[in-house]
Amino acid sequence: MSKIKVLFVCIHNSARSQMAEAYLKTLGGDRFEVESAGLEPGKLNPNVVKVLKEIDIDISSHQTKSVFDFLKQNKSYHFVITVCDETASERCPIFPGRVTRQHWPFPDPSSFTGSEEEVLAKTREVRDMIKERVENFIVECHKFV
Repeated sequence: MSKIKVLFVCIHNSARSQMAEAYLKTLGGDRFEVESAGLEPGKLNPNVVKVLKEIDIDISSHQTKSVFDFLKQNKSYHFVITVCDETASERCPIFPGRVTRQHWPFPDPSSFTGSEEEVLAKTREVRDMIKERVENFIVECHKFV
């Protein structure tokens, strides 16, 4: 059986798309081939690294990647899922080709303000929302097998 190829995309590939990629790799097993990328790759969000490490997922060695590099490599996917929030949706990249596109809007952890603990708490909320959506996606993908 061939793997279901999934690309998660957001603006910077520093938080939401990284979390979604990590969850699908962790929870989806070997049924999925998963990558993430951004329109303007930034630096990996240290708060995202912390809150994932709390649940034994280590992305500290991950690098941010450019969606344009994947385009140049002529990569193809079954699903391209954008995870930009509604305020950035007009900048959220579209990956061309024959692909099923989905949009899962999540708040951007880089925009969170407050004390370190408040920012971490908000980042945990996004982490948990992404986990729930990835779990639902895995169930939905049973229809495609």
